[in-house]
Amino acid sequence: MMCAGCVSSVETALQSVAGVTQANVNLAERTAQVLGKVDPAALVQAVKAAGYTAAIMQGRAAEQEKEAHEQAQYQRLWRRVWVAGIPAAALFIGDMLLHVLPGMEGSGRWFWLSTGLVTLAVMVYSGGHFFTGAWQQLKHRNSNMDTLIALGTGTAWLYSMLVVLFPAAIPSLARHAYFEAALVIIALVSFGNALEMRARGRTSAAIKSLMKLQPPIAHVIRNGQELDLPLEEVGLEETLRVRAGETVPLDGKLLQGQSHVDESMLTGESVPVTKNAGDTLTGGTLNGSGSFLMQVSHIGADTVLAQIIAMIRQAQSSKPAIARLVDKVASVFVPVVVSIAIVTFMLWYWLGPEPSLSYAIVTSMTVLVIACPCALGLATPISIIAGVGKAAQSGILIRNGEALQQAAKLDTVVLDKTGTITQGKPTLNLTHAAAGQDADHLLQLAASLERGSEHPLGAAIREAAKAKGLADVPVANFTAIVGHGAQAVLDGQTWYIGNTRLMTRQGLALDAWQDRLKALDAQGQTPVFLADSQQVVALFGIADAIKPDAAASIHALQQQGLDVIMLTGDRREVAEHIAQQVGIRSVYAEVLPADKLQLIGTLQAQGRKVAMVGDGVNDAPALAQADVGIAIGAGTDAAIAAADITLVGHSLRGISHAIAVSKATVRTIWQNLFGAFIYNVLGIPVAAGLLYPFTGLLLDPMIAGLAMALSSVTVVANANRLARLK
Repeated sequence: MMCAGCVSSVETALQSVAGVTQANVNLAERTAQVLGKVDPAALVQAVKAAGYTAAIMQGRAAEQEKEAHEQAQYQRLWRRVWVAGIPAAALFIGDMLLHVLPGMEGSGRWFWLSTGLVTLAVMVYSGGHFFTGAWQQLKHRNSNMDTLIALGTGTAWLYSMLVVLFPAAIPSLARHAYFEAALVIIALVSFGNALEMRARGRTSAAIKSLMKLQPPIAHVIRNGQELDLPLEEVGLEETLRVRAGETVPLDGKLLQGQSHVDESMLTGESVPVTKNAGDTLTGGTLNGSGSFLMQVSHIGADTVLAQIIAMIRQAQSSKPAIARLVDKVASVFVPVVVSIAIVTFMLWYWLGPEPSLSYAIVTSMTVLVIACPCALGLATPISIIAGVGKAAQSGILIRNGEALQQAAKLDTVVLDKTGTITQGKPTLNLTHAAAGQDADHLLQLAASLERGSEHPLGAAIREAAKAKGLADVPVANFTAIVGHGAQAVLDGQTWYIGNTRLMTRQGLALDAWQDRLKALDAQGQTPVFLADSQQVVALFGIADAIKPDAAASIHALQQQGLDVIMLTGDRREVAEHIAQQVGIRSVYAEVLPADKLQLIGTLQAQGRKVAMVGDGVNDAPALAQADVGIAIGAGTDAAIAAADITLVGHSLRGISHAIAVSKATVRTIWQNLFGAFIYNVLGIPVAAGLLYPFTGLLLDPMIAGLAMALSSVTVVANANRLARLK
């Protein structure tokens, strides 16, 4: 693929295949991502039928093959540059600067005839792909950059050969050969493509670096023997040995030993994490010290690293609304340019000064060359690749280009409390038992009731009971009451555990507990009640520590001009205590999951662009409703699946970083599009000779070729600045 027109052609071909629901073609990466139930071979055939080539990419071998292909293509482009550039330079210097080349008459005619044949051979070698590409497009009633280059250089060569073979048919003032122009254009376009390919390689470094994290070999323990096997041969639940300084091969669980693991590739945090038996390990992370044994839990495409790579690739191939607009423009761009070139030729031929034919040839050829839509097609995808890659290096996974564009427009950030602002691992701090009741027995009952619950507060009670060696007692008919708590039957009696709303709903008096409730509120602790059908028998005080960087992260968001709101199902007193500590002024407390969804909708109805940040299943509806849903990576799969952006680590700093990257990326996209559009809007009229009546100057086709090549390089170089974003 060469330009934005190619993108439209390939996407149309892919979408015509039965079963395809979506096809996104990325010009910068030269890849396509296709969704649907379809035979991959049919996709390849459709692309080939449209005049291009294709292959299915699967696994590391395909990536390596693609990289090797691009390296070979890069070297081939440089050979084309030299083969076309050297004779072009010789002709240009000899004719235009030194004036030592013979004229068209007599023996000089044989020199120019030989030059024309040599030029043809060079054009076949260095620029043959332009002509074959243009022919393929013509057969499918399409056009692209190849069409423009082939028409421009082909016209120059044909006209020059007419001058050499039939000089009498051409007015004397128009007897000039443009062989060097054809060669220079091909050399400059190839030069621009080579520079662009080199720059694109740097832009997609994020995926390449991630793919290199996974080692090719794992030390597998089988039948008491340690074997070094390729990663593809390692199965689930196999035991692996990981030595000090080695990379963890696959996802799994630490079985034996202890170590400090560098997880910066996932979280962006450089501080190693201590790992003990039972802790989870992620493939691609670095074992800092100590040898250990691990059991494999995920292999192949199911590993965290593979999913991250897939997510980045999906994001880099997706298109925001701005890119779809560019594709529509590009689909009609080349036919419009060819029409302009034809009109330019006719106007110069009929109205231009002598030699009018020569002027008509030069101006129409220059229009075709300068109007290449390559920069236009690269402007958006190259910026998205760079932006998404930069975010990934900081532990921020952006699902698609639309999320990237929307994040730049945000003015409001809504934060869940538990697991987002706080650690998400609350601990039981104190137990108040009713008069005549045994505190340990009540804790045992509470832990048994919470056994079926996934709520963090229930986990804190279970952990406290486990620490005291209190075994669960059997309960029946467990029912989770969303936003309230849970109930279950024990020894024929119904027991309730939950918040104030649950107790009120059951008609249980809380008057005797008010002083203790106020004390818990003052300490920022969450109250959990245990009651039977008659009375409240215990009050548990549970606290969830605030994340160390929460206050600084929230301040950073406010410094970016964002309104930060806290949203929680917790009691108002506890919520306001936490909000005060982290600097949040707007708090919505005691809300149910449905209320969270409603609040996001209310804010959006006010014209706000809202981001929702959460980590739990109950946050998923609000994450999906928000303009941008941001999931804390340590959260549940449901939250991550509903989110547009995932922070792989626990830190909230990633929110402001993600917004900063989005704003910088969108700004770069607009800069590139502005440059590409202005380049064409100004370049085409100048190439057509608009300035000639006023200045007597015409744009040389060779200068047009250089400008066209540099426009693409400029777009790529501008996008690469995102790699240095701080």
